[in-house]
Amino acid sequence: MMERWRIARRNRAIVEDIFQAIVALTRQPRLYADLGVADTFSGRFEALSLHVFLFLRRCRSETGLEALAQDLVDRFVADVDYTIRELGIGDQSVPKRMRKLTGVFYERVRVYHAAFDAAEPQPALAEALLSRAIELDAAAPRDAAAALATYMIETDRRFGAIASKAILAGRLELTE
Repeated sequence: MMERWRIARRNRAIVEDIFQAIVALTRQPRLYADLGVADTFSGRFEALSLHVFLFLRRCRSETGLEALAQDLVDRFVADVDYTIRELGIGDQSVPKRMRKLTGVFYERVRVYHAAFDAAEPQPALAEALLSRAIELDAAAPRDAAAALATYMIETDRRFGAIASKAILAGRLELTE
């Protein structure tokens, strides 16, 4: 019984370490300054969603990482719930907002997976990012969708280079 509790506690620590590494990637100023992601709640949600998606994509390639991937999604959803409560959304409205945001996240996962599976992922991703992660307004650079698509492909490659052993230890050691 105590051993099971220790393992569960260790798994939570691993998920938390990975989630915080993903949050750090989401906080890169270049996403907002150069790649067209809006520096708003919605933009930050999109940035976090695309990084969680890329991590899930990495975990999809190995069966031993499935449980960790699900735990990370659960942590992501808990973080979004906490954040909307901190923004002052009333307790009565939180479940409705969470259903909507969870639906948005899974729609992004579906669309981004399809784009990565396309014959030419870069233009497919750029198209998928328009009106999703990049708001179509004068503030976003005209080539922001293509630049963000390139960033996603590079980050996907970097996630793919991380050893499973490192992931299972809670380390996202991204290579350049």
